[in-house]
Amino acid sequence: MQTQQNPSASSIEYWHPGSECCDEIWEAAYRRFETPRQELNKFLKRLQRMGVDEWEKNLKVVELFCGQGTGLHALDRLGFHSLAGVDLSPHLLKQYQGTAQLYVADCRDLKFEDSSRDVLIVQGGLHHLPVLPDDLKKTLQEMHRVLCPGGRVVIVEPWQTLFLKFVHTVSEIRLFRKLWAKLDAFAIMTEQEITTYEQWLSQPTEILALLNQYFQPEQQIVAYGKLMYVGRKLS
Repeated sequence: MQTQQNPSASSIEYWHPGSECCDEIWEAAYRRFETPRQELNKFLKRLQRMGVDEWEKNLKVVELFCGQGTGLHALDRLGFHSLAGVDLSPHLLKQYQGTAQLYVADCRDLKFEDSSRDVLIVQGGLHHLPVLPDDLKKTLQEMHRVLCPGGRVVIVEPWQTLFLKFVHTVSEIRLFRKLWAKLDAFAIMTEQEITTYEQWLSQPTEILALLNQYFQPEQQIVAYGKLMYVGRKLS
């Protein structure tokens, strides 16, 4: 196991050699889609809507697929102080500037001890899994194993709604993409991850069945092209 010091965080621990999951085209579109401040505000509002801001602040919280760590900053703003982030990309983790413990790891094979964390959060990572339902099942099994009895998952992922279908339709019109930079950036990101993205959107029944196999849903909100799910670990 290799540990690399990060001057802006406690450390980056390597449980996996790492993999750069996002290409330059995707990352450039991502930067155009929203500013870091806009993304932070989005995460704060989302977590507040799901009631996360009302939970005890001493909980051990891990964000999986955390990328450059904006979600960790949002959790810090809400008062949580025992934070960790996991991502497969060392490049993205090195962009994080904060105090959370970081891990380069594959979320299908976490190295956390059994029943060692209170909350696991995923915001937009599961739809990048290459093979469904197999990789989702492996990831959820690991999340279930790592959570303490009664621990929670918070999951936010794209979901096929009328709103999302409308956005996809509009994004195919070149004129609209020229007039609206955010729409163009969205379309480029979708194009760059089209295989896993469409795979995810095409299996809502199977995905919900797997989630409910491991967790008791406390919230299940579908709105504006997103699934927002809070669940308790099933015994």
